[in-house]
Amino acid sequence: MDGRILTFGLFVVFVLLTLGITIWARVTTRGVDDFYAGGRVFSGPQNGIALAGDYMSAASFLGIAGIIALSGYDGFLYSIGFLVAWLLTLLLVELMRNVGRFTMADVLAYRMRRPPVRTAAAVSTLTVSVFYLLAQMVGAGALVSLLLGIHAGERFFGLSAGTAKTVTIVAVGALMIVYVMFGGMKATTWVQIVKAVLLMAGATVLTALVLARFGFNVSSMLGSAAEASGRSRAFLEPGLRYGKDVPADPYQTIVNKLDFISLALALVLGTAGLPHIVTRFFTVPDARAARTSVNWAIGLVGAFYLMTLALGFGATALVGRKAIVAQDPSGNTAAPQLARALGEHVGGRLGGDILLAFIASVAFATILAVVSGLVLASSTSLAHDFFGHVLMFGRARESQEVGVARLSAFLIGSLAIGLAVAAQNLNVAFLVALAFAMAAAANLPAIVLTLFWKRFNTTGVVAGIYGGLISSLVLVAASPIVSGKVDPVTGKSLSLFPVGVDFHVFPLENPGIVSIPIGFLCAIAGTFLGRAKVEDVGRYDELTVRAMTGAGSH
Repeated sequence: MDGRILTFGLFVVFVLLTLGITIWARVTTRGVDDFYAGGRVFSGPQNGIALAGDYMSAASFLGIAGIIALSGYDGFLYSIGFLVAWLLTLLLVELMRNVGRFTMADVLAYRMRRPPVRTAAAVSTLTVSVFYLLAQMVGAGALVSLLLGIHAGERFFGLSAGTAKTVTIVAVGALMIVYVMFGGMKATTWVQIVKAVLLMAGATVLTALVLARFGFNVSSMLGSAAEASGRSRAFLEPGLRYGKDVPADPYQTIVNKLDFISLALALVLGTAGLPHIVTRFFTVPDARAARTSVNWAIGLVGAFYLMTLALGFGATALVGRKAIVAQDPSGNTAAPQLARALGEHVGGRLGGDILLAFIASVAFATILAVVSGLVLASSTSLAHDFFGHVLMFGRARESQEVGVARLSAFLIGSLAIGLAVAAQNLNVAFLVALAFAMAAAANLPAIVLTLFWKRFNTTGVVAGIYGGLISSLVLVAASPIVSGKVDPVTGKSLSLFPVGVDFHVFPLENPGIVSIPIGFLCAIAGTFLGRAKVEDVGRYDELTVRAMTGAGSH
């Protein structure tokens, strides 16, 4: 119980620190520039750290470490996908920052008819963000319960395991609402900076301790992990989790390989279209700082994902596969279990409790920072794009927009809390990959064609966004993720619906390989079917100059 109280105490310290940041931010937040973009006062390195903090979610920290611990080489492919995604983002960041002001819709509507484009962009932003947000919120409840050691039949501060999960979801939701409603982008950015520093510190400490156990010999660590995994050499080779070869079933083999390619496409192409990542580019004073921030983010994210190798393989070697699966079949507690084992090796039981409490607090900070960024992106789009430019025809006062943004944050946060509480016992891990797939299918085609195709028009933007969104949702609804997937060993359902319900007709679990081309095709077809106004085409030259030079931005 002492370790759990220590963990809870560190949670409280982090919450008090971030609430203090929020109060300070509220005092210094006055207009839309402050609320939406933090006053554009953040330097390149500061925004780069915040970008890394926004991007490295609990799924990155705990999920990838767990996948590597259970699947070896294949788990590291997630890390590679997330990292490579930033190379594409680097190509677009300066152009988007120069053309836009606060949101993705500012980029898309620069030379198009604004109401339909801004409405479509707001719908896409809200849809992608809510799916991502729901996964984080449900994960928060399960994760904190695991980290505090609250299992079925046990109690913590008088709360049962189920009640503790619900209270955690509500508490995380309430905090994110407070951060966004009162602190806006300033509070959210500083929360993300604090979280990123804590996360990098925690990962660095664990990596150093792991390597020290093996005399800083990576080969020795990998060999011990392979031996402890029970899979021997296969643990260090591709094929355990993704792209599996199924003997005597060439169809399933092809499906498995296509599914892996589909997942990789979603991860690599989705980042540049994630609304909460796009809005972060507008918090810096100029394009040079935006480029610097992405370079910092690439450096931090790259270093972090390299360290997940040590966390994942180290957990397998030092904790053992059986112990990891016994705690959580998905492997999400591999990193905390590793922290306890390393802490006990250095400082006995007290050392284990302290290091576990610190890592658990970092995981909690990670969840809070990411959900705050998602709610801010959604509320900004609703207030600035839909209310300010569609309902008010671009004539809304700043005070009105900020008021609507705060109200939107409360409503979106409340919706997320309600959905997460209702879905807390469902397997919603697929929602993160789906969010990336929707961002790649709906947002990326519109962004790329707006910036680089002179003929592109309003109909193309709207068709591309809705085509990508709808195809992603329909394909996932018809996939094994929702129905028809059964564990061949245990007979339990691995889908959203229980065993016996099977209506899937689409064989892949991730829709990216189909929905992303559909998004581009819809955008291109819409362009040729729709009519481009002369002034829309004429403004392309203005957009190009502004995108390349930054002249006239903001």
